[in-house]
Amino acid sequence: MKTVLVTGGAGFIGSFLVDELVKKKYKVIIYDNLDRQVHLNGKKPKYLNKKADFVLGDVQDYKKLKNVILKNEVNIIYHFAAKVGVGQSQYQVKEYMDVNVGGTSNLLDILVNHKNKVKKLVVAASMSSYGEGKYYCSKCKEKFQPGLRSKEQLEKNVWEIICPKCNNIAEPIPTNETTNQVCHSIYALSKKVQEDMCMIVGKTYNIPTTALRFFNVYGPRQSLSNPYTGVAAIFMSRIKNDHQPIVFEDGNQTRDFISVYDLVRACILVLDKKADYKIYNVGSGKPIKIKEVAKIIAEVYNKKIDPYMIGKYRKGDIRHCFADISKIAKELNFSPKINFKNGIKDLCLWAAKESAVDMYEKAEKELKEKGLV
Repeated sequence: MKTVLVTGGAGFIGSFLVDELVKKKYKVIIYDNLDRQVHLNGKKPKYLNKKADFVLGDVQDYKKLKNVILKNEVNIIYHFAAKVGVGQSQYQVKEYMDVNVGGTSNLLDILVNHKNKVKKLVVAASMSSYGEGKYYCSKCKEKFQPGLRSKEQLEKNVWEIICPKCNNIAEPIPTNETTNQVCHSIYALSKKVQEDMCMIVGKTYNIPTTALRFFNVYGPRQSLSNPYTGVAAIFMSRIKNDHQPIVFEDGNQTRDFISVYDLVRACILVLDKKADYKIYNVGSGKPIKIKEVAKIIAEVYNKKIDPYMIGKYRKGDIRHCFADISKIAKELNFSPKINFKNGIKDLCLWAAKESAVDMYEKAEKELKEKGLV
């Protein structure tokens, strides 16, 4: 029986992965520090799989992480432990780099300098490292990847991406894995560095490594009280508490939402040798407008609450980015099975029994104080 270590395995995505690995008869070890921003009471969540071994530990603790990997003769590692949140990362710079980059440094240093049995490493990377996605100008008949929109453009409430050659409004198109990674936040940079470090060390020391660039993941077990979690959970917390979801710009910006169930299937598929030393997008491949996300959640809750489009912008926000998933579809036969509305219904059903403290306004106040809104 192979032994799998899941760092961050008590979290939203990690816990579902643990469930699937247990089903597939792996011996699973969860390594998690139960960060209070995610786990409000600092205790193990009730949903945690009882057939998996739990170790309370931080990836910044080199000695403890080393002991877990070596003493348990770990064969496979899913490195999902990370500090999450784009806006927050812009002022908690040291914290994000210490956890995301420092913790990954510890893991890789252990694999390189201590005899071990690890034969596969999977790292959770992020679509945020792309910055803006890809675009097409129908007038110039050219594809391009823009930088951030200028302050001058945003202050005029001109939200869409403009072709730099002809000033025509460009059309967003799927973003593939060869797209440049242009980071606009400390979080995005930390995830890119995680990915790069793992791929470099994996190739150098013949440790089969796969990086998965997650797009916007949603589903049960998301922290409904964490204002830095996914937008679907943030909107859900607002609507559940009879507050309007706050939407920046005009609400027509798009993102790619993938159900945690679909994402976990992709995580299992990459254990195939065909995925060794590869990088894959993991998304639905379908763009959804942010204002539509809010409307769908309100509809599922049967509440007449419209999103509030405040017409303001946040520094570093992108306009459009959705995944080209043709690579993982072709090489590993992956295709998403859960459409967004059905996935949201499942999330709402789970959330009905969960407490949701609306912390949005507190988080927004912090962003304003730091000059990010």
